[in-house]
Amino acid sequence: MIRHIVFFSAKEPADLERIEAGLKPLERIAAASRLEVRRSLACDQLGNDIQIVVYGEFADLAALEAYKADPLYAEAIRVVRPLRELRFAADILADGGLMDGGGDG
Repeated sequence: MIRHIVFFSAKEPADLERIEAGLKPLERIAAASRLEVRRSLACDQLGNDIQIVVYGEFADLAALEAYKADPLYAEAIRVVRPLRELRFAADILADGGLMDGGGDG
């Protein structure tokens, strides 16, 4: 299983709801075994800039690629990209193993 984790922050605090709303449709993409869009609790004493987290689980790399090829994914990028400040992404194997191949994270 592959875990896909993406962290976002907003350029403007007023855009946080629009970013969350723009990402929520990702939860309907069938290629994901599990996908959640959630606001960060922002409990980091050092100042947590992360405001929204996308967490997904995928059976394999093919499922992750199908997720990224879905039109809802493209629409989320179109809506969110101009509103976000930071975006950090990671794809990891759930068992801690290594995976060959690339991708945009």
